[in-house]
Parts: sequence; C-alpha cells; structure tokens
Amino acid sequence: MLSPFGAPCNAPPWGTLAAVDMADGTIKWQVPLGTGEDLVPFGQYLLPRGAGSVGGPLATVSGVVFIGASADNYLRAFDSETGAELWKGRLPAGGQATPMTYVWKGKQYVVIAAGGHRGAGTTPGDHVVAFALPD
Repeated sequence: MLSPFGAPCNAPPWGTLAAVDMADGTIKWQVPLGTGEDLVPFGQYLLPRGAGSVGGPLATVSGVVFIGASADNYLRAFDSETGAELWKGRLPAGGQATPMTYVWKGKQYVVIAAGGHRGAGTTPGDHVVAFALPD
C-alpha cells in the first residue's frame, strides 16, 4: 500500500523509536525514526520524519542508544533518558542491522553492517562501518 512516490498511504510517522519503563511497562518516550531522504526525490524535505525500519537498537551503559534500521542511510545516537537525537553518521548503504560495540586499545567503537535491504528499498551495499569519538 504505497503511493506512486513509494511512501506508505497511512498517516506518518511510519517508524518510531520508543523507550519502555521496564518497572511498570509504560512508554517513557517515543520519537519518529528516520526520513525518506534516500527513498524518494527530496524525501528529507517532502516527507515527515518517521520512516519504516528493519533492525534493532544498541543501548549502552553510558545512556546512549544507537540505531540504524530506518529507511535512510544513517546510524543515529539518542539519549536514553529523553529520546533526544544526539548525533547521526552517514552510511554508504542502508543500515538494516543491529549495531554492536567493542573496546580496542582503550577506545570504544560502534559498528554496523551497512548492506541495505531489498524489501525496505534501501541502498544496497557490502560494508561494515565503525564509528568512534575523536581522540
């Protein structure tokens, strides 16, 4: 059920990231996830935030949630307390995978497979991309 531009025909947002309070099961916060930037011409301007997504988040002990998953080619970082977007990094292909983290030589990295997803219509590729804070 897509429009001629490839956008869903139901009301947006078409994708969200939500935090659930595990103590009482309530939704702590919920924010639109992703854009149509890589799906349709001028999608970042024409379509509202909140694109479909395939993939899961990575929550860190430092209070940052990393997620690719959306229909655009970004890995994003969110504040786990508020849902505020802290950062986003461009990927060479769709990041429809769950990120992982590791520490090497005292520095922490976040890594995601950026291979795209045919069903999601994202940019195909064959990449593994690592991000880290500057020294």
